[in-house]
Amino acid sequence: MLRRVAGDLFAWQYGEEPIQVVAFPGWMRTVADFQSVLQGLPALAVDVPGFGGVHSPPPTAWSTADYAQALLPVLEELPDPVVVLGHSFGGRIALQLAAARPELIRALVLTGVPQLCARPASKPSARLRMIRTLRKSGLITERRLEAWKKRHGSEDYRRAQGVMRDVLVKAVNENYEDQLQGLKVPVDFVWGASDTVVPVAEAGVAIQLVRDDLASLNVLEGIGHLTPLEAPSALREAVRRMCDT
Repeated sequence: MLRRVAGDLFAWQYGEEPIQVVAFPGWMRTVADFQSVLQGLPALAVDVPGFGGVHSPPPTAWSTADYAQALLPVLEELPDPVVVLGHSFGGRIALQLAAARPELIRALVLTGVPQLCARPASKPSARLRMIRTLRKSGLITERRLEAWKKRHGSEDYRRAQGVMRDVLVKAVNENYEDQLQGLKVPVDFVWGASDTVVPVAEAGVAIQLVRDDLASLNVLEGIGHLTPLEAPSALREAVRRMCDT
């Protein structure tokens, strides 16, 4: 059932209270992704501002830390620490929540989370550098520059509108090495072996930053990036394990 949480936020509740699990969906995804994962569990799946059509976009280009602060009241309202499940962009938020308020979190289950660790900065293509130079010189319009970005940018960039495009740009320039190194709660990385958006090698690097007794990695053969839809039973089992820790 749909319920209001933390004032002006909305979540889909599964199972009975007390809530033991809180889940955040990926970029431009909705809580519907978690239906098979959370059915019957005492859980909340929360659509975050700008996604799912329930909440308006944030007023400015929020960082993932800003998203965490906005969603923190959801955890503060619950009577006990919870397992936080985060897919993709939702996993970024989950890490920021664990860094900010670890006492509210029992454990993390992260899947398909991009940019966990810093990567070498990529140089813009020669074509993009040329177009930017032409724009600065006034030889082409901002509209034409924007049209080029839409044609050649990622699918997420092309689909994002307004402030959400700025949110995306900010997010792809973040990494979470500090948050991983400072984790104080158990974390299970559940990853699709065939994830081409965030290859499993990235999770392998990230797990080395976490204290040995807190981290585990579960690789799912034949599964891609959309683990909540492709491997709901594996995610469900991971959540159950963490609830029992």
